[in-house]
Amino acid sequence: MEWRDEGLVIGVRRHGEHSAILEAMTRAHGRCLGLVRGGRSAKLSAALQPGNTLCLVWRARLDEHLGAFSVEPLMLRAGALMQSALALAGVHWLGALMRLLPERDPHEAVYDALTVIAERLGDAALAPPLIARFEAQMLSECGFRLDLSRCAATGTRERLVYVSPKTGRAVSAEAGAPWRDRLLPLPPFLREGAPVEAEPSAGEIADGFRTTGHFLARELFAARGEPLPDSRRAFLKAAASARKPRRNQRSGGAEPVSGIDGAGASRPG
Repeated sequence: MEWRDEGLVIGVRRHGEHSAILEAMTRAHGRCLGLVRGGRSAKLSAALQPGNTLCLVWRARLDEHLGAFSVEPLMLRAGALMQSALALAGVHWLGALMRLLPERDPHEAVYDALTVIAERLGDAALAPPLIARFEAQMLSECGFRLDLSRCAATGTRERLVYVSPKTGRAVSAEAGAPWRDRLLPLPPFLREGAPVEAEPSAGEIADGFRTTGHFLARELFAARGEPLPDSRRAFLKAAASARKPRRNQRSGGAEPVSGIDGAGASRPG
């Protein structure tokens, strides 16, 4: 059996003295693992780094076998990503998210989003909101879709500022006012139709990660008997640190960053 695809490296581990097991998210074949013979050589090891995009040819005698990869570099980003604590933490957290998906289960939309994020992982303004949106996308891909298009109580599409921690549905400012202390925040950049290149404030990013973290913890990781991974906490900490030097263009003061590195599973009443 044989197929050819492009894939983004999300993990690699040693196998014997000379080879490696490559883990990649591919466009048409999902998350796949395969043996790369000679993968620990100087020639190949530089290509087999998380964040790189490769042309992969997978071969095996039977479909259920691990199989072997032949690899050719398409986009080598790892060297640049390693220069940024934010990008490096982002690569590790994205890999953990990819491992929520079954092996060899195609998710082309996930691959496309992952590629967009990989190009922007070192950007302190864009990477955090992109990854918060990606967390929401992963919830949907795994069977729990956040419905952020209209108010669960009134049906309006206006002034959607909360999310129900039980149902994952949006709630308007007016309908949610009596229970605002028990609802999760819905920052503008997470709403449907928000521009991809939006640069939300640190407070909005913290709100977004608080909301997605609540549902990731409850719907995906708790089902596996696991807490949210340390790699998520490390990414949030790196995101907070990366934004500290940024200046608020309107006031000339430092943009507030409190809350981002603490965003996780919330405990609403």
